[in-house]
Parts: sequence; structure tokens; C-alpha cells
Amino acid sequence: MSSSRVPAARHTLDILRLLSTIDVPISASRIRRELDLPRSSTYHLLNEMVAAGFVVHIPENQTYGLGMAAYAMASAYTTQQPLVRAATKPLEKIAALVHGSGHLSRMAGSEIVYLQEVRSPGAVSLVTEKGVRLQAHRTASGRAMLAQLPDAEARAAYSTSSDAGAFRQFHDILAQTRERGWAEEVEEVSRGQESVAVAILDHVNRPAGALAVTFQRGRIDAATRAVAIEQLRSAAAAIAAKVYRSG
Repeated sequence: MSSSRVPAARHTLDILRLLSTIDVPISASRIRRELDLPRSSTYHLLNEMVAAGFVVHIPENQTYGLGMAAYAMASAYTTQQPLVRAATKPLEKIAALVHGSGHLSRMAGSEIVYLQEVRSPGAVSLVTEKGVRLQAHRTASGRAMLAQLPDAEARAAYSTSSDAGAFRQFHDILAQTRERGWAEEVEEVSRGQESVAVAILDHVNRPAGALAVTFQRGRIDAATRAVAIEQLRSAAAAIAAKVYRSG
């Protein structure tokens, strides 16, 4: 759909972009002038953005600046980027080892969101591209991270998923994952594919993300699979040390 069909969305983004480039709060009239917006639309959009927390209104001088929601999004971005930079090369190496794809993801409620995907030459295209969300309990990455959470948090994430059933069996999967230090799923996300994953732990030992590789079922032998898991564990530990424990 062309952006001309959704002017309110375009104008909202324009306002956020303008406020992010100016160091001090500015008036609605300046926003209108800078962006050539209708007066009524400007105030309507600003009111909605204030209510949502993306813009703050300063009544003393009738000006507007970026709100906490906008700063929270920026903070999330700056937190993710060191992980992406640190994870990409190790994932490329491990993906090549298993002739598959490598992934970096993080928890988002009862889902995981993929932050990075790399593919070895010839690897099949999967549903796990950057930005895609999947139910955490169905994926190796999600299981690796859920296993590092207290039972109450893992149960809450599982119970709010769209296809949650009895927690007992899933609890056993998490216990096994916690004990051996890595998670797996076989043909639960993509037919003919299996994945192994390891959690990245932050400075308070909570899951900040997960590294995973996905490969064709039966394509690699047990020894290669074991090497891939060990390389994931080493990479996760190195990334955690660099991003969360340095300095």
C-alpha cells in the first residue's frame, strides 16, 4: 500500500523524526510549519502520541518533545545492536558447519522475535527471518531462554501462548534443557528441519537472547551436531562476557 493512502501514519512518523532531530521541545505551530501539516491534524496526532507516551507535552510553554515510550524504543534498539554485531560472525561459522541457518533472537512476552538470520550457501529459506515472531515454547531458542527463567515466569509465558495445553510435559522439556545447557526442536517449526539453541545470559543471569542453528534433519551426523552445540555454547558465553560483563 502506498504511503499516500495512510497519511496519518506517515505524519506520525514525520513528527517523531522531527522531534528526534531537535534538542529542545518545540511548539505545535513549528511542527506544523516544518512538516506542512493541517492544524487540526497536527493537534489530533500530538494528542494521540501524548496519550501513548511517545510525545510529552510541556504546558508551561506549550511545547512538545519525545516521550518515554520513544526513548524506550531507542534504548531497546541500542541494547540489541551490540548483540547483533557480536553474534553475526559466530553464527555464520556455525551455520556453515551444519549447512543451515543461524539465528539470534530475544524474548517478547510469550513469543520470540528474531533479531538476525544468516544462511550458509544452499540453505533453505525458513520462516525465521529478521523481525518474525514465533511462540517461544515451540522453538529451540524460546526453550533455551525459558529454561533460564523461574518456573512462574516460564509457566506464565506458556499459558498465554495461543496453543498452550498441559504445562507438565513442557516443564520436563525445560528441566532437561536446563540440565544439559541447550535446547532443541525437531520439525516443530519447519518440516524436515531441526534446531539447537543456547541462551545468552546477561549480568544477572537472565536470558538476554539466544543463539540457534537450524539444519536439514538427518543431514549431519551426531558428532557434527555435538560440535555445533559446543560452538553455540562457547559463542554465547563469549558474547555475554563482551556485552554484559566487560568493564
